[in-house]
Parts: sequence; structure tokens; C-alpha cells
Amino acid sequence: MVRCGVVGRLIVIGVLVLASRGSGFAQAPAPGGAAGQPRIYANMLYVMRGILYPASNVIFTVQSDDPTSFKPAARPSTSSDPLTSVYGGWDAVGNAGFALAEAANLLIVPGRTCSNGRVAPVQNADWQMFVQEVRDAGMQVVKLAEKKDSDAILDTAQLVADSCLHCHNKYRNNARAGRC
Repeated sequence: MVRCGVVGRLIVIGVLVLASRGSGFAQAPAPGGAAGQPRIYANMLYVMRGILYPASNVIFTVQSDDPTSFKPAARPSTSSDPLTSVYGGWDAVGNAGFALAEAANLLIVPGRTCSNGRVAPVQNADWQMFVQEVRDAGMQVVKLAEKKDSDAILDTAQLVADSCLHCHNKYRNNARAGRC
């Protein structure tokens, strides 16, 4: 096995980032991306799969499993499971809450498209309400993680599930409402 060190890893990461810019995974950046303005790289599907889904799964997992019961992975710095990573246990739960709250900001960036190519209805009052539910649920998770409150996880996980369900019922599962 070749050992490439930190510099080698940075070069590989840089090449992968540059190579992925031309791939079909990313949404084209919004025109006029001035410095300091948000730029869109992923459609709604990739934001969901890359941030909200994995973060939610951490929260759903600790409904039945104590976050402190997870043993660190053999190589915790590269573990793909947040609960067995360097930042495992309650840190993983808090990080998942922050990921939900911060990802809510990505759900309201004007111009982001849905997986079907339609522009997400970020201006709709109900969309904004659903996004706020995600943000609030995420911050509830952060609070319980700070307290290491295993008893509150069931109710808080339900808030997360409900916040997803409300939006999905209208925009993902309902073709008549303008599926996103």
C-alpha cells in the first residue's frame, strides 16, 4: 500500500474536487454569483441525501441505542458512521442537530432546483414553515445533546420525523401539488 502523507491526500482531494466540477452531479451555479452571495452546487435531492438524511439517521438511531454505547471505529478519524467517529457519542447527536438546522438555510436559497428540474418553491409560506420546523427540530436536538438527555430523544426524534413528513407530504409525495 502506498503511503502518500498529508500533502498527497490534499492533492488527491483537490483533483477530485476539480474533476467533480464537470460531472453531472452538481446543479449549475446560479448566474451572477457575486462574492459573498450563496452559490448553488447541488439540487434538493443531493442536499437531502448528503446532509439531512444522514443527520436524521443519527437522531433516529439514538432513539433505541445509547449514543455512548457505540465503540469508536478501528479508524475513528475516517469512520463514515458519525456515532463511531472521533466526534461520536453525544457529540455526534449534537452535530446532527446542527447539520439539520444549518441545512435548513440551504433549503431556502432561491434558485435551487428539485430533482425533477423544477425550481424549489422557496417563496411559498408553507415551504418556509416546513423549513423552520426542520431548523427548530435540529436545535432541539442540539439542546438535548448538550444535556445528554436520553429521555427526551424520543419526543425530539418525532419532531424531526414530523418536520420531514410535513414537507414530503406536500412536495415530495404529492404530484398534484407540484412535486419537488
